[in-house]
Order: sequence, then structure tokens, then C-alpha cells
Amino acid sequence: MKRKLLSLISIMALLFASAGLSFAQTDAPAEDAPAKADQPQVIEKSLMDMWNAGGWTMYPLGLFAIFGTTLIIYNAISIRQKKFLNPTGVKEVEKLVGQLQIAEAIEYCEKNPSPITNIIGSGLARADIREIDVQAVESAMEEASVEEFATPYVFINYLSVIASLAPMMGLYGTVSGMVKAFNTIAAEGAGSASKLADNISEALITTATGMIVGIPAMFFFFLFKQSYGKIISSSSRIIGDLVYTMKVAIKYGPQEVEAEEAPAEEAPVEEAPAETQE
Repeated sequence: MKRKLLSLISIMALLFASAGLSFAQTDAPAEDAPAKADQPQVIEKSLMDMWNAGGWTMYPLGLFAIFGTTLIIYNAISIRQKKFLNPTGVKEVEKLVGQLQIAEAIEYCEKNPSPITNIIGSGLARADIREIDVQAVESAMEEASVEEFATPYVFINYLSVIASLAPMMGLYGTVSGMVKAFNTIAAEGAGSASKLADNISEALITTATGMIVGIPAMFFFFLFKQSYGKIISSSSRIIGDLVYTMKVAIKYGPQEVEAEEAPAEEAPVEEAPAETQE
């Protein structure tokens, strides 16, 4: 998981570094090419100059970038299959349920909290040891799973919100810059090239920034959504297996639940020597 987290952080750093370099890059002539007397001098602009040229729209876009990066790192740490499904804890609970030790299973779930053990504990809490209603237990687990898995998905869904709002905010900056450009033309004519360039720069910079923020947010939203869907599917299978173990234990008596072991290798069969014919 550490390698995956480092990979995600590296990708984010690369995206934002590339964006910064693309903004800060200038079209200065090469050193080995001689400068012409009539060639216009290109004015170099820093990243801060680009920020200022984008206008006030850059501030909400900056907040979207910070919030989106925080959500990506948080989800990369939190959305882990082992953390949600807790295979070791599930196996211990299944052993206790197989022995119909419901109280002990509930106690174990309380002492070892995780999303899946919280779901199982909520379901087992409705089990009456005198007459266990398997259907009621299964329904309680399904209700608890909806509540347990709803909260983490909210933080994933926020990435979708950022992916939608950031390009829209950049488009708003584009419209605002173009409106200012046309107002400049109406007031001073097309001869005021400097003001027109500033207005058009505002329009283009905000559009590019909105895309830089929105594209990674949308990519990681679908990535985390797919991983979370696999976790929910696996939890449904775990609950189904636990309910089946309970049904078998109620019908046939306590059952021993053991971890699956690899099949032992069969010893090679020695072939009898063939009889020689005289």
C-alpha cells in the first residue's frame, strides 16, 4: 500500500509540476541564435505574474486544487481493502458463529472495530440465542452495511464535485476576461493592445487552470470509485458466507471453521518392475 500511495503522490506532484512549468515557460530565443534588431523582445512572466493575470477567479481555483489534493491523499490512505474487510477478524468471528457463540462473537466485534466487524456485530446483536432468526440477522447486517459504507463514499464523491466545478469556474473566468476585452475595445478602440492582451490572458489562464484542477480530480474519482465498489462487493460475499455458516450450525450443530489449507502433495507412486520374459 505504501508503494501505491507513493505512486499516487508522485503522479499528483508530476501533474502540478508540469502545470507550473507550462505556465512559467517562456518563448525566449535560443542562446546560440543571434538576436535580430527588429525582433520584438518577449517579456518573461513568472508563475506569480500568471496568477495575478488570472484575476480573482484564481483564488477559488486554488482552493479547489488544495482541497482536491487533500482528498486524493486521504482516499489513497483510507480506501484499503484490508482495512475495510479485516480478513483476520472475519475468520475469528466466523469460528465463533460456527460454534454458535453469539455473545463471544459480538464481544470480539466490539473489541476489534472495523467496517466489516461493525456490520457483523450489528447483525448478531439481533440474534436471540434461544431461537436465532437468521433472516433478521441478515437484514440487520444489510441495514448496517448501508450506513457503514455511506460515509467513506462521501469523500470520494467530493472529487466528482471538484472535477465539475473547477472547469466551470475556469469557464467563468474566460467569459469574464472576454467581456473585459470587448469593453476595452468599445471604450478605447482596438488600438489598446496592452489592455486587450491582459484581458485575453485572464480568459486563457483561468480556462487552463480549471482543466488542470478538474482532470486529475475526475481521474482519481473513477479510480477510487472502482476500488470502493470492489470492497462493497467483497463485503456482501463475506456476509453471505457468515449467514450460511450460521444456518449450517443451527441445522446440524456447531461447526468447526478452519482456514483453507493448500492441498498436500501426493507421494509419488512407485511402479512395480516389469517382469522379464525368458
